[in-house]
Amino acid sequence: MAPEREAGRESGRDRSMAGATAAGRPRARLDQPRPPRRRLVPEWDPEAFGRLSERIARFLGTGRFIVWMTIVIIVWVLWNIFAPSALRFDNYPFIFLTLMLSLQASYAAPLILLAQNRQDDRDRVNLEQDRKQNERSIADTEYLTREIAALRIGLGEVATRDWIRSELQDLAKELDERLDGHAPAPAGPAGPVGPERPAFPAFPAERSPGRDADDR
Repeated sequence: MAPEREAGRESGRDRSMAGATAAGRPRARLDQPRPPRRRLVPEWDPEAFGRLSERIARFLGTGRFIVWMTIVIIVWVLWNIFAPSALRFDNYPFIFLTLMLSLQASYAAPLILLAQNRQDDRDRVNLEQDRKQNERSIADTEYLTREIAALRIGLGEVATRDWIRSELQDLAKELDERLDGHAPAPAGPAGPVGPERPAFPAFPAERSPGRDADDR
């Protein structure tokens, strides 16, 4: 029994030590953002750096930059040739000038590439937007085409004014023929016994174009 009690006491001590260690650690709160970590590498805004690179690339691609660079090189060469020996800082063959031009070219090439990549990204976004706009325009055109076709089909089944007029004229002729077939025989040379029928049909066969224009 004694060894079992000693083992239980040791396990209780271990648990208490583990609990104290866990309680001593700072617990990260999920309702608050983490504090920024310190980094050895400096941080910068990619958008600001990209805009700066585009400005530099635009300036390098202008005639003003070429003129200023030519003036600087001419002054540099003339100064180091005709100036007093004590004031010359880059004697012939102008090694320092070659180094400066090499550094300029080495920095200009990545800046130009970065500006081109940003322009390519913008062009890709614009092309995607144009493609979506074209798809919407095509869908709208197809919808309007279907609607116009449906309207044409519907108008083909509608009774027009000329058709109604022709049907009424046919009906008037049919009524005239029936009335002529059932008319009483004349009593003598004086004419028919009953009242005379009108000489004009029940519906006019033609109408003036001016009235049709007014009806429209």
